[in-house]
Amino acid sequence: MKAIQKQSISKQEKYYLASQWQLMWRKFFKHRLAIIGMVILGLFYLGAVFCEFVSPYSHEQYNVQEVYLPPQGIHFFDSATGFHLRPFVYGLKMEEDPETWEKVYTQDKEKLIPIYFWEKGEKYTFWGLWKGNVHLFGVRDGSIHLFGTDKLGRDVFSRTFYASRISMSVGLFGVAVSFVLGIFFGGISGYYGGMIDILVQRMIEFLMALPVIPLWMALAAAFPPEWSSIKVYFVITLILSLRGWTGMARVIRGRLLQVREEDFIMAARTSGLKEGTIIRKHMIPSVTTFLIVHLTLAVPSMILGETALSFLGLGIRPPAVSWGTMMQDAQNVRTVMENPWLMIPSLFVVLTVLAFNFMGDGLRDAADPYK
Repeated sequence: MKAIQKQSISKQEKYYLASQWQLMWRKFFKHRLAIIGMVILGLFYLGAVFCEFVSPYSHEQYNVQEVYLPPQGIHFFDSATGFHLRPFVYGLKMEEDPETWEKVYTQDKEKLIPIYFWEKGEKYTFWGLWKGNVHLFGVRDGSIHLFGTDKLGRDVFSRTFYASRISMSVGLFGVAVSFVLGIFFGGISGYYGGMIDILVQRMIEFLMALPVIPLWMALAAAFPPEWSSIKVYFVITLILSLRGWTGMARVIRGRLLQVREEDFIMAARTSGLKEGTIIRKHMIPSVTTFLIVHLTLAVPSMILGETALSFLGLGIRPPAVSWGTMMQDAQNVRTVMENPWLMIPSLFVVLTVLAFNFMGDGLRDAADPYK
């Protein structure tokens, strides 16, 4: 009994002696949806970083003989040969519908295509620096298309992971720019108040009053047609950050208005610290937890903004690929009805946004660990 009491007392002591960050992490890891969201985002970002390795083909590789192939499922059991330790996919054979004369693909149960891991295949240059030809998986006979193919015979699975590199990084870069602008304008607005606060708030209201889609269309139309995909990518990031910082600036301003009259801020002023130092070292750290939550919830809006721009043909341009450009193939209702796998990139968008929201909810609950 004494050992149990000592153990419970030690746990209580650890709890009461823990720092606020330790308490936040403990509460965050109790939020199951937040953990699920973090795992999903971790897998997606790993796939984006190592998309050349994860994808069996390049996002530009095409085969006109494999147009609009349906997804191939992974199997371990075959009715004729029984269980296979190595996974495989069935080959596809094309038939013509006698009534509509349309091409119809069906599984060829007599053709089993084994899947090999760490398989050598098409050569690639990882991040433009290192050359390689090893892929996570591949086949030695035939082809494999887990998400099917598009109108040019390009592998949707490979293109989806290549597209995730642009779509998911736009959110991070856009939020980074918004973070800097939001801290600067929100910091001076909340600390100084008065006329500076009025001017900054009127500028924020003006930017928030601008209609989003016409603004994006006007700015995107100004892109010179000879610009490379990299230039367009960075300009798209700046366009998305143009309005994204306003919400963060208001969050920071509201929090700083609350803490600027606190005792520790008054003590910093009387000690002779400069105003910039007070904002940077005392006021901003006091709202760190709220900033983290706001940043987590701001990334999905950036991703959705890039997807919308690219879907409308105003964002990332081919040969670069993003989830928005891939969804352009699904604008035709008939095409979607006949080839529903073209909507798979939209599922990745939905899962990414939900994962960020789940993680943001967990961080928001963990921001106040004493509740």
